Amino acid sequence: MTILVLGGRGKTASRLAALLDAAKTPFLVGSSSTSQESPYNSSHFNWYEKTTWDNPFAEIGKHGLQPISAVYLVGPPTMDMVPPMIQFVDLACSKGVQRFVLVSASNIEKGDHSMGQVHAYLDSLPGVEYVALRPTWFMENLLEDPQRTWIKNESQVVSATGEGKIPFISADDIASVAFHCLTEWGSHKTEYIIQGPELLSYGQVAEILTSILGKKITHRSLSEAEYTNILVDEIGMPADFAAMSAAMEVDVKNSPQETLNGSVEEVTGNPPRFFRTFAEHEKQKWV
Repeated sequence: MTILVLGGRGKTASRLAALLDAAKTPFLVGSSSTSQESPYNSSHFNWYEKTTWDNPFAEIGKHGLQPISAVYLVGPPTMDMVPPMIQFVDLACSKGVQRFVLVSASNIEKGDHSMGQVHAYLDSLPGVEYVALRPTWFMENLLEDPQRTWIKNESQVVSATGEGKIPFISADDIASVAFHCLTEWGSHKTEYIIQGPELLSYGQVAEILTSILGKKITHRSLSEAEYTNILVDEIGMPADFAAMSAAMEVDVKNSPQETLNGSVEEVTGNPPRFFRTFAEHEKQKWV
């Protein structure tokens, strides 16, 4: 049977596709930016164009693949994600999909806003297997603008987390957990909070980058409103989604995480990557 990977070129989906390909597991990538240069079987899928949702199921035959049985579910970057995601889940179930792996967030509980509502809906469906992956902050966010430019040109990282600590996680580790959850049915919990191996503040991240890059990197701490404005103005993030993202950062400052779990190693058999290892591997991106 075939796995549908949504979020085609995203941080975790692209890595998951590489793992599935290496394992020779049949899969199809659903993406709004499909390209003939993609090395993988792909189908045009856009959350904002409902007419595209059926494409992966309708086009499976032309790729010589079996029907889709599982979906890696990555939602659109908007606060209005719940209705389209639930509608798509219903469509997928009607097409014979029996398992979903949902990408949510560490501080969004089942039944909360956005992905939490989708999490709760999956939990309510009889006869459907699901796993909700709830990763914490991605290390790879520092490789994307505006953080990458701030580090490279202004020698600073920017956040609204204050000195709150975060168990930063690599997208490679998230993809590895997703791979196991999608290919090993019936052997996993219904949710995993996916954490890295250490708790770090952005100030400590700046210290690690300083030692690796050979120049002083500092942490610029912003208010919730200031950070929201930056996400909108410099990234082009929708205002409501930016406000949610900034509020999540402030939650770290006000209610810092104090414990770690072993979910990555529990699922994959391998420990998660340390931030220093990640930064040493990616250092040229900031030079």
